[in-house]
Amino acid sequence: MATIAVLGLGAMGSRMAANLIKAGHSITVWNRSPSAAQGLVEQGARPAETPKDAALGSDIVLAMVRDNGASRQVWLDPDTGALAGMHEGALAIESSTLTPDWVRELGSRLAQRSVAFLEAPVVGSTPQAEGGQLMYLVGGDPNSFTRAESVLKAMGSSISHVGPVGSGALAKLATNALLGIQLTALAELIGMLTHAGADVAHILEAVAKTPAWSPAAGRVTSLMLAGNVEPQFPIELIEKDFGYALGTAGPEAFAPTLAGARHVFRVAIERGLGKDNMTGVVKLFT
Repeated sequence: MATIAVLGLGAMGSRMAANLIKAGHSITVWNRSPSAAQGLVEQGARPAETPKDAALGSDIVLAMVRDNGASRQVWLDPDTGALAGMHEGALAIESSTLTPDWVRELGSRLAQRSVAFLEAPVVGSTPQAEGGQLMYLVGGDPNSFTRAESVLKAMGSSISHVGPVGSGALAKLATNALLGIQLTALAELIGMLTHAGADVAHILEAVAKTPAWSPAAGRVTSLMLAGNVEPQFPIELIEKDFGYALGTAGPEAFAPTLAGARHVFRVAIERGLGKDNMTGVVKLFT
């Protein structure tokens, strides 16, 4: 069993850490708000005051934070960052949704200190994190992937090695963009059917039998029709991911569909819906 530090105990990171504890690993946890660690401490985790303190003596350090800026601070802050506490030969795993450019920079900085690196962003939200059913899109060298695979399997049901560092971020941004585009289109169609006076659920049940439908479409449509906006993947986070995808794609003229979907989420944020689950965008159209 490994000695693992988990940095970031939000909705996803806390559940990932809990599954590592259940798998028998020795876990140290850190979060910007220390109170978030209490439940995990009761399960056997050791709390740390800084990412650096959490990393001291850890064979593996795993981060799950909000964005590029948070990732940079958690890993590279000269006084409190995890890298300052990691020993030569340790393994860093970054599971946040980030840009390929930042992930490559982070990998380079870690390599300068002889620390191995994998990016391992996840597909799935809180139910999958809680059930150990996340899907991992891993970028990095094959040896590091082999080293981390058993640890990732404690948190996920599908572990895919997609290429060198940067490939995982690209795969995750592509996944989230495809999900978000489907969601905004379905929200508009629900609005169209509602304003036409149709039996929305009945018509979409028929559409779901056609080749145009996807498993994701079924899940998000059920939530939208039920009015369920309990946050699993909040609007403000998927909008952030669209921004990262567009920054990677280049000028908006090269990705007009991405830009259009992002605009829907930005309007939702402007209307005070940013904390709602992404399915809350249906409120813009019904």
